[in-house]
Amino acid sequence: MASTIRNLQARKAGVVAEARGMTDKAMSEGRDLTDDETKAFDAKMEEAEKIGRAIDRETALMAEEVSVGTKSVHVNTFGSGETQDLATDPKCGFKSQGEFFQSIYQASKPGMSIDRRLLPNAAVPAAFGNEATGADGGYMVPPEFSKDVFQLSLGEDALLPLTDGIEIESNSMAFPKDESTPWGSNGVRAFWQAEGTAGTATKPILSTTSLRLHKLMALVPITEELLQDSSALTAYIPSKVGDSLRWKMNEAILFGSGAGMPAGAFSSKAVLTIAKESGQAANTLLTQNLAKMVAALPQGSLNKAVWLVNNDVLPALFTLTLGNFPVYLPNGINNGIAGSPLKAGAGVGLLYGRPVIVSQHANSFSSAGDVLLMDLSYYQAITKAGGIQTATSMHIWFESALTAFRVLFRMDGQSKISAPISPAKGSNKMSPFVQLGAR
Repeated sequence: MASTIRNLQARKAGVVAEARGMTDKAMSEGRDLTDDETKAFDAKMEEAEKIGRAIDRETALMAEEVSVGTKSVHVNTFGSGETQDLATDPKCGFKSQGEFFQSIYQASKPGMSIDRRLLPNAAVPAAFGNEATGADGGYMVPPEFSKDVFQLSLGEDALLPLTDGIEIESNSMAFPKDESTPWGSNGVRAFWQAEGTAGTATKPILSTTSLRLHKLMALVPITEELLQDSSALTAYIPSKVGDSLRWKMNEAILFGSGAGMPAGAFSSKAVLTIAKESGQAANTLLTQNLAKMVAALPQGSLNKAVWLVNNDVLPALFTLTLGNFPVYLPNGINNGIAGSPLKAGAGVGLLYGRPVIVSQHANSFSSAGDVLLMDLSYYQAITKAGGIQTATSMHIWFESALTAFRVLFRMDGQSKISAPISPAKGSNKMSPFVQLGAR
């Protein structure tokens, strides 16, 4: 029962405090523990370990009782007089994230009973102390609130929805890869055959590439003062976590090193850099620069590509015209853009008919990479099925009156092609990942 766990936790805290007193006393006197003090210290630590195992057993039993239905947790729903089965409620009986965090905070106080709404999400203890287990003060965040964080992380400028993304249950996945072209000299090809002559056999040039999930984590300690304001928590924490996750995912998709994170599209050898025009003045942007970037896209990418530009580029974009017509339309021209989940308006403009994302991921004006053009359907991404995982823990910073809010997201990705595409005619290569060079 919750009261049993609280009593055990209080006992353990008292024993640990006594052990701490021994070491503090010796340290203040500038000496090591005596033999008798060492024996007493070891005895205290052994007692704390035994109490910890008892907490683990009780917490595991409670969690299992909920999971198998022998103890279905019901609560009065928001004072309405109706009861609700918390195991089936996506919010676990909480009205808001702020109210959930406040319950976590109350559960961390000695002598306070655990809110029954927390029980269905008390995780089964692991073999070691960690933030994800109920015995260490950890509780999974209700699914409805986890979904809110995930939706925030996929806001207007998120790049993950533009990739060729696959959710997987395992930790890795292998993909077949064929980089041959219809006009190339290898791979599957067709031939005109004269009557009565044998056909020419060809075979695909296949290779495989493997992706393995990497972990992106946000760990947010929340102060006691902030925990007392549920409205502030509900608005503040999910928004800030979502912003940070989105920034990190975007940066990895674009420029990730591939070491402990995804390999970025513009870190690959498939990138094409469009050089400045002959005689072009420094710190300028010409319509010809942008036209050559569009011309460098492969077949099929013209209706999928998006631009990404630094804020510093906007003044130059506003002055570009083709005859009497502006090249850049700041607010788009309609409510939908073909081939893209991005919507015109709301800060998304159009450049040569394709959406423009204004972002600090692009470099400053006139340096290489201040203007990017990309078709991220050529970027293979994998994410862990279930999306974002969220949990809380109060014990890691107990003495500082802090509660930790943890968010995990696992993904990997890399370019589907390893080099720019050679054209059937001409010498100008093509790529789904094009950047403008320095000027």
